[in-house]
Amino acid sequence: MTNSSPQAQASAAPPDPQRTAEARIAFTAHLTSIGNSHISALETRVADIHSNSVAISKQEDELVKQTKKLEEESKKHQKVADDAGKKLKELGDIQNWAEVLERDLLVLEETMRIGEGEESGWETEEDETTVDQDPAETTGKGKGGKELRKGEEHDQPQEG
Repeated sequence: MTNSSPQAQASAAPPDPQRTAEARIAFTAHLTSIGNSHISALETRVADIHSNSVAISKQEDELVKQTKKLEEESKKHQKVADDAGKKLKELGDIQNWAEVLERDLLVLEETMRIGEGEESGWETEEDETTVDQDPAETTGKGKGGKELRKGEEHDQPQEG
């Protein structure tokens, strides 16, 4: 039994070399077209990447320059801050010195006030007479307004 249909006979017939060549050319052209469309998009992307890379390199160089300038400015600012810190420390030392000096002056002032008070007749513990003391034993006022007792001289230092 032989198959007598036209399709069976066509598939059994050898391919036509011209048609095969045409089909191969059309298929290759189609693949080339698809490839070219993809290549075109990729080439655009590659060109963008390359131009961006160049721009980034320029920005990187500028960034390095600006960083060096910033570092120099930072060093200047640090020096100013250090100098200001030293001056503040000196100011604190001066303030401390002034406070110590003020305390010393207050002590001297108080000492002078007390000394002047004794000279101008302020009573001291020795000056106060008690009820038990005999008024006849006192002879008068000596140096510094202190009362002298009998037998004391004016030039003797008073014990206190």
